[in-house]
Amino acid sequence: MRRSFMTRIITFCNQKGGVGKTTTAVNTAAYLRAFGKRVLLVDIDPQGNATSGAGISSKTLKQTVYHALINPKDTKLAIKRTKILGLDVLPAAGDLAGASIELVSEKKREFRLRDALKELADDYDYIVIDSPPSLGLLTLNALTAAHKVIIPAQCEYYSLEGLAELLKTINLINSNLKTKIEVMGALLTMYDRKSRLHRAVVKEINQKFPGYVFDTVIPRNVSLAEAPSFGKSVLQYDPYSHGAKAYRRLAEEILKLEKISADPKSYSR
Repeated sequence: MRRSFMTRIITFCNQKGGVGKTTTAVNTAAYLRAFGKRVLLVDIDPQGNATSGAGISSKTLKQTVYHALINPKDTKLAIKRTKILGLDVLPAAGDLAGASIELVSEKKREFRLRDALKELADDYDYIVIDSPPSLGLLTLNALTAAHKVIIPAQCEYYSLEGLAELLKTINLINSNLKTKIEVMGALLTMYDRKSRLHRAVVKEINQKFPGYVFDTVIPRNVSLAEAPSFGKSVLQYDPYSHGAKAYRRLAEEILKLEKISADPKSYSR
C-alpha cells in the first residue's frame, strides 16, 4: 500500500553554539518516537554530541554519516538502533571533520546529505538533523536536506540578531540553490521565568518575528543537562521534570503544525 505522505525532514540549526540545539534535536526525536512515529536522528556535527547523547559510542563505529556523504548508497549501513524507544541514529564521529575539505571539489556538494537521505525515503516518518554550530558546508547540507528548519535560540538579546541573520541566510540558500526550505519557527531555550531579562527577550522576539516563534519555551533544567552524560533522552532520564514536559509539548506542537499546514505535495523535491 502506498503511503499518503513523504518523510518529513526537520533540521535544527543555529550558527551560535551553546543554545541547546543538540539537546533539542535528541529530545524532539525521542518524543516523536514516543508518539509512535518512525524517527531517524541524523548527527552531522563532527563533535558527535547527538550521537553520544543517544547512547552510542563513536569509538565503536565502522560506518558513520561521513560514509553516507561520500557514498549515499552506504547510508543504511551506517544507521544504528538506540535504546531510546527504538530510535534510529545516523551517527557522527571525528572523521566527519574532513568531509568539508573532501567534498569541496565534488559536484552538488551542497546536496550530499539530501541525496543520502533519499535512500531512506520509505523508512521513516520524521528525520531530525542536528547541525554544527557554524554556517559551513556541513550545515549547508543539513539545510538543503530539510523541508523545515527549527532555530533554537537562547533567551538573550544577541539571539535577535542571530535569528535575523539566519533567516536571511535561508532566504539566500533558497534563492541561489533553488531549494524550498521553510522555517517552522524559533524555539526559545534555557528560559528562567524569574529573570526579567528573559521575560523581556521572549516578548521582544515574539514582537519582531510574529508567526516564527514556538509557543513552547524550554526552561533551564538540571535533568536536561544531566541526561546526555548517561546517553539518555530526558524522557528516559527524568520524564516528570520540567524539561521533559517542555519537550513533550514541543513534539505535540510540531505534530499539530504539521497536521494543520502540511500538504503532502509541499514536501516533494
